[in-house]
Amino acid sequence: MDESGKIKLAHGSGGALMHELISELIVARLSNPVLDGLDDAADIGDIIASAGEGDRLAFTTDSYVVQPLFFPGGDIGKLSVCGTVNDLAMKGARPAYLTLGLIVEEGLPIADLARVLDSIARTSDAAGVSVAAGDTKVVERGGIGGLVINTAGVGLIAAGTTVAGNRARAGDTVIISGTIGDHETAILVAREALELEQTIESDCASLDGLAAAVLSACPDVHVMRDPTRGGLGTTLNEIASRSGVLIKINESALPLDPRVRSVCDILGFDPIYMANEGKMIVIAPESSAGSILKAMRDHPLGRDAAVIGAVSEGGGVRLRTVVGGERPVVMLEGVQLPRIC
Repeated sequence: MDESGKIKLAHGSGGALMHELISELIVARLSNPVLDGLDDAADIGDIIASAGEGDRLAFTTDSYVVQPLFFPGGDIGKLSVCGTVNDLAMKGARPAYLTLGLIVEEGLPIADLARVLDSIARTSDAAGVSVAAGDTKVVERGGIGGLVINTAGVGLIAAGTTVAGNRARAGDTVIISGTIGDHETAILVAREALELEQTIESDCASLDGLAAAVLSACPDVHVMRDPTRGGLGTTLNEIASRSGVLIKINESALPLDPRVRSVCDILGFDPIYMANEGKMIVIAPESSAGSILKAMRDHPLGRDAAVIGAVSEGGGVRLRTVVGGERPVVMLEGVQLPRIC
């Protein structure tokens, strides 16, 4: 590996340095039978072969631009795997394979890239997914903050599972798996170097296991979504709009870490719009709420799960405040702070 300890433009030239970067840094950490072939496309026929009658493929893609690259509770590598796994899991899919596109800025310490790749390896192993293919580009210094990651993911949806954002129905119950706003608050505190008595960690986590537990408890779940950019408020608006329903939530029922509440109060942010990377919204028939809550609370990522509202006829999202009034929760316009994911 290059003695300077920094990424050079030559690492993206297609020559010896690039091949060294791929073999010694990337493949050495993410090695698996599919990736090791280093062909221009991956053969993932095993996932097709494992599909039963009526099973379906799910496919997703996303890009990650978080700053700083490393933060309490995670890093851009962990975030990229969790975000892709979660997008598949929210469709009721069992994640199987990812692709990994790295856009690396000239001058990034090679040690930082290695640290990110180690995190990707740990997180993908824990989620039971393999990196099947990838691409690496090196760009000139300035403008991308060191590293941008693009991922795609494929998974298998079992026959009979139909989970979608347009399936919320009047009479459904709305459940959240835990405290809201942890991720964006952690990023904000790290970025601005705010001094707090206690560290706030991102909730960044792979939700495939929790989603599977929910579906096992209630196969007729209507909606599962992870409220990332725009937070709970924006995600519920998307669901309400697509389903043509009114969603009412109770402010007093929203799980919120007191430290997150304090930061939001000081800086004037609304935690309802703060991004999460390890929480899921579940909307399901009221009769299944008890079994879903138990399944969630029995899982490490759902210990703070709570019923936060209900679905009825109408349109939009409304919040019942702690003082007994109601106010609309509208789609977030703009951002509360620079993009974090």
